[in-house]
Amino acid sequence: MALATTSIELEKQNGAKPQELTAKIEPFDSFWEGPEDIEKGYKKFYQFYKCNYLKHVPTQKSASILVISCGPGYFVNLLNQQGYTNVLGIDSFPEKVDCAKKKNLNCRAEKAFPFLMKHKNEFDAIFCEQELNHLTKEEIVEFLHLSRESLVKGGTLIVHALNGANPITGSEALSQNFDHYNTFTEYTMRQVLEYCQFCDVQVLPLNLYVFFYNPINYVLKILDSLYSLFFTFSFMLYGKANRVWTKKIAAVCHT
Repeated sequence: MALATTSIELEKQNGAKPQELTAKIEPFDSFWEGPEDIEKGYKKFYQFYKCNYLKHVPTQKSASILVISCGPGYFVNLLNQQGYTNVLGIDSFPEKVDCAKKKNLNCRAEKAFPFLMKHKNEFDAIFCEQELNHLTKEEIVEFLHLSRESLVKGGTLIVHALNGANPITGSEALSQNFDHYNTFTEYTMRQVLEYCQFCDVQVLPLNLYVFFYNPINYVLKILDSLYSLFFTFSFMLYGKANRVWTKKIAAVCHT
């Protein structure tokens, strides 16, 4: 299926300077989820990323991996600690990149869209550390298109977004941030990735309860499972097939 040409793509074809992204308060190409104590974030996000994402990253340690919206380099740090040797992080805020450089992490200040435009067929995997919700629908399609062009054949893309299907947090997630323009469900995440010609799309729940040293973690996991069963049954009564209820969902797909 051919991709529709977006206004961003038309500007690129006509040689014009690409337009600025819509989000201005919390732009997409920078990381906004970290705690105020940046140093504590390295441990916190290491555990979260390891449990949710590491098994989906290429197993070859020399794989060329791009981390978009890397912030202080939390995901870059995880990959380095796991033995990956060819990882690059980019973020549009130089002060966040400076924190990563102090950790000797390979990160640099770049805006995501122009960077992807200049680097075609270079990466075995791209991981997007910022939620897709910070892009408009047109920008999401353009971002996925550019990511696909920047991956080698058979390359891996990992993205995540706020889950609009969650009856408790879904609607609040859309309005909690001025720069949130949409939410996703399992169906719409798969829908847009397949539209952008990615294949082998897996939509995954993102598990928040990964801090196993804390006994409360296990109680919350049980409550989360009970909520999920209740939501699944309730939606079935209305003919809905939703099965993923976590606050956030991720997708892994390939070119």
